[in-house]
Amino acid sequence: MRSQIISTVLRTASRPTLAARSARTPFALRAASGHAQESFESFSERYVEFFKNAEDLFEVQRGLNNCFAHDLVPSAAVVEAAVRAARRVNDYATAVRVFEGVKEKVENKSQYEAYVQELKPLREELGLVLKEELYST
Repeated sequence: MRSQIISTVLRTASRPTLAARSARTPFALRAASGHAQESFESFSERYVEFFKNAEDLFEVQRGLNNCFAHDLVPSAAVVEAAVRAARRVNDYATAVRVFEGVKEKVENKSQYEAYVQELKPLREELGLVLKEELYST
């Protein structure tokens, strides 16, 4: 047991530290993520196509996580595609949560209300009732 501890300590002591390794690696190589900047339009097109082709709930939820992880509010077309995909895989709760995600991403309540109004025909078509609508009645 003691020899295992000593050998582990010796192995870790002989490795270069993170700071030493970072100093040898050029900053441009360390900071590069491999992704080019994407315009809002191409982002929207990419996610609309993704949700149109999503075949199961896991794929829809994975797409939503990835889409909402970006530092922007998805366009109404992306929200519509995501809601349709959630209903296509027969998950009502995820369809409603798409709107909750939008509510968290927007800067103020009036922006959220604009999304709700723009997508009202979609909500009526798919029979979606938002959480705030349930509590107002």
